[in-house]
Amino acid sequence: MSNRIVLNTISHHGAGAIENIVPELTARGFKKAFVCTDPDLLKFGVPQKVTDLLDKSDFAYEIFSDVKANPTIENVQSGVKAYLGSCADCMVAIGGGSAMDTAKAIGIIINNPEFADVRSLEGVAPTKNHAVFTIAVPTTAGTAAEVTINYVITDVEKKRKFVCVDVNDIPEIAVVDPDMMSSMPKSLTAATGMDALTHAIEGYITKGACAISDMFHLEAIRLISANLRAAVNNEPAGREGMALGQYIAGMGFSNVGLGIVHSMAHGLSALYDTPHGVACAIILPTGLEYNKTVAGARYRAVGKAMGVGGIDSMPEEEAIEATIAAVKQLSADVGIPANLQGILKEEDVQFLSESAFADACCPGNPRDTSVEEIAALYRGLM
Repeated sequence: MSNRIVLNTISHHGAGAIENIVPELTARGFKKAFVCTDPDLLKFGVPQKVTDLLDKSDFAYEIFSDVKANPTIENVQSGVKAYLGSCADCMVAIGGGSAMDTAKAIGIIINNPEFADVRSLEGVAPTKNHAVFTIAVPTTAGTAAEVTINYVITDVEKKRKFVCVDVNDIPEIAVVDPDMMSSMPKSLTAATGMDALTHAIEGYITKGACAISDMFHLEAIRLISANLRAAVNNEPAGREGMALGQYIAGMGFSNVGLGIVHSMAHGLSALYDTPHGVACAIILPTGLEYNKTVAGARYRAVGKAMGVGGIDSMPEEEAIEATIAAVKQLSADVGIPANLQGILKEEDVQFLSESAFADACCPGNPRDTSVEEIAALYRGLM
């Protein structure tokens, strides 16, 4: 079996990395940037750290911020229209997964107009051309959308999210600067950080895991476990560690897939607007319990990367439970709820279970599942 690895052509990491944005654009002869961000970031002046650099260099740009936390088909359509009217020739996406996912969809449709029906991008769409040249600048340490070949769009009409997987959507350049993440509130830092941990753990146990992705995921688990608590307290070292850890997790899972935790979380975000990272964090221990019968042998390495003491000498069952306990403890330490009480409604369980089973992440789960088994997992979290 062969394995394919797709990564950014170039990535810049560390404090001050945003200083590379203008030189990267001008070196390629671009003249005007379409800056895709979200309204909350705009309100708090976060994109200004980048636009100030564009202004200083007299590099033209236009800002687009019609982006929801769970970006919709309508957001993408508005963005395509705005891009076409802007005379821009490149994009700079600034934000978390919402802004970067919107930018990916816009960029794909601009260069592949036959996919103007956003729903046609679901799954693995046969696009022919790479998306508009994009520099992605994350402001959260979680989604790793700046290095993945995936994006997620919400279909409001059908009350569901759909996952798009396309090697043509990956940003050519990622600029991962922890200073861009320093204004994240504690709750968002915790949620996005647990999303990153879920990426790393699900990616490590997914059916498609390989030696290269294992290397990425175990290092990501180590970095996230060591730095998330400090990042929530806005300590610079914690921010830097999380910025790197979430990116490395993206290098892995983007290439090998995820599993049932993400497929279940997507429905909660689409139906209730639950923050994606919170949904993932709540479901992750349940997903690990469910998958331990087929993937439990891999949990010891996860626990070791999380810093579980003495795990090398534990019997397998004890190592499995110690690893799950470590995940629960980290989640609790950063303030994530323990269950879906007050979120999930019984009358929605069947619809959510069917949606999760049909989700693009579900086939990668190490244990084969069913709508009925997913429904039981949801009910166990109520």
